[in-house]
Amino acid sequence: MSPVMDLLFEAIDEDMPGAKWRRVFDRHWHAYSRWFIRDGIRSRPTYLASLRALRTHMPELLPAYEAIVAVAGDGDLEARFLSMWCPPVYVGGCSQAIIGGDKPALIRNYDYSPRLLEGTWMASRFNGKRVVAVVDCLWGVLDGVNEDGLCVSLSFGGRTAAGDGFGIPIVLRYVLEFATNTAEAVAILKRVPVHMSYSVALLDRAGHYATVYVNPDRPAEVLERRVSTNHQHGVEWARHAQTTRSVEREAALEKVVALKHDPDKVLGSFLRPPVYQTSYGRGYGTLYTAFYQPEDASVELIWPTARWRQSCADFTEDARTILFNDGDSAGFARPFKHGVTPQ
Repeated sequence: MSPVMDLLFEAIDEDMPGAKWRRVFDRHWHAYSRWFIRDGIRSRPTYLASLRALRTHMPELLPAYEAIVAVAGDGDLEARFLSMWCPPVYVGGCSQAIIGGDKPALIRNYDYSPRLLEGTWMASRFNGKRVVAVVDCLWGVLDGVNEDGLCVSLSFGGRTAAGDGFGIPIVLRYVLEFATNTAEAVAILKRVPVHMSYSVALLDRAGHYATVYVNPDRPAEVLERRVSTNHQHGVEWARHAQTTRSVEREAALEKVVALKHDPDKVLGSFLRPPVYQTSYGRGYGTLYTAFYQPEDASVELIWPTARWRQSCADFTEDARTILFNDGDSAGFARPFKHGVTPQ
């Protein structure tokens, strides 16, 4: 079977936005800018409205925001996009499980189209705290860990509701920059508005955990749930749930988490159907599995035939390409030579 594509995953280490981040920006800005104004530029909030939203809800993030906008060139469109205030709607997959016991862990599959993944794994100190995260929208967070051992990841909540709020990746950036534990992260998620529905998984070094349902049209809910896929209390968007097998994935993970408290044993379920998905051409394939351990603030990106470990204390720049086949497993990894564009 012919591959859908090779996907580049690149790990970069830059305390503050600079030349390395600018290269990421240059690589992706054309696609992001087209997506951002796909409904017309007037459909997006103005720069002043975006700045006002940041000042109101996440003021501590402003210095980092201003720094990253400056590196991006100080343009109006760039500043509006990087605020992530009221972006266009977007839909993904994802499965998450929190494992307790002596060595707590947060494991997640990120399910999306390989053509739309940015593929940036970034270590930074935007606000003095070491953060390692898989990046989305150039500086937002899909999942990550900070030096305090706080781990966080997101999954789409399976609802069509949309409203005035931030794209969830910048909210998770804010969480990792300024929260030290699950309780502080929960407090942030309860007060910062989001523009779509998500289930956010949290785990800290003390083993405290939570799953937080955030929505644009109702208050955040904090639950002691260990598993989340792409619906919240029940299926509200039947077509999406059926296409992504959200209920089946949830049931499979609930069963294994209830029976096994060893993260390595639970991990196996993430690498097999129904949790591991291969519909890459339809946009619902597993692009990576992330294995977070708060004890040492470490994370591994995992594919069926490859594992790549980093931590807040030991992060090494590197790049790898992953081959994705539609309807087949992915995970063939090989080193990526800088200067060679993957085809």
